[in-house]
Amino acid sequence: MIAHLRGTLLSKTPNRSVVECGGVGYAVTTSVQCYTALPEQGSPVALHIHTEVREDSIALFGFLDPSEQLLFEKLITISGVGPKLAITLLSGIRADALAAAIRSSSHAELVRIPGIGKKTAERIVLELKDKLDGFATPAPTQAAAPALTPAADDVLSALVNLGYSRPAAQKAVESALNSPEATSLTLHNDFEQLFRLSMRLLR
Repeated sequence: MIAHLRGTLLSKTPNRSVVECGGVGYAVTTSVQCYTALPEQGSPVALHIHTEVREDSIALFGFLDPSEQLLFEKLITISGVGPKLAITLLSGIRADALAAAIRSSSHAELVRIPGIGKKTAERIVLELKDKLDGFATPAPTQAAAPALTPAADDVLSALVNLGYSRPAAQKAVESALNSPEATSLTLHNDFEQLFRLSMRLLR
């Protein structure tokens, strides 16, 4: 069972990275939040790994933050929440904010994430509400992560992967790029800021 990978980051997209270890390239599924924190391609990287073994496949899910992995592993214990849906949840909202939403029974916050319906949100809250005491409450504001790649195409790809239609996602990205914040925050080159603003415009 693979529990950790340390090597060179060969490539990265908003939901998939390839890490070379000992001459072997491992494809790892990651959340958008993890993607924004990854180093540049060609850099050393270390990822905590959850290995999902099925009869016909082996899938690796990677995390820079151990708390994100812990929340992921709690989510997949819930009936109807598989690894891909858990990654979708963690892509749509930071792990600490997701934990806070679950603890406060904020179903509305959960159903804003594509792929999460009312019944799934209710099930997540019911099963995890009292099991997340180890997660810190998110700070009211946080500094944006530094830009890692040209942003617009990556944000569009991430939104489509999250379940938004391409026309709606493209319109949101274009609106974000043309917003007053784009100039003041150099949004054109900052994936995370552009991603967050585009998500806001889609809601």
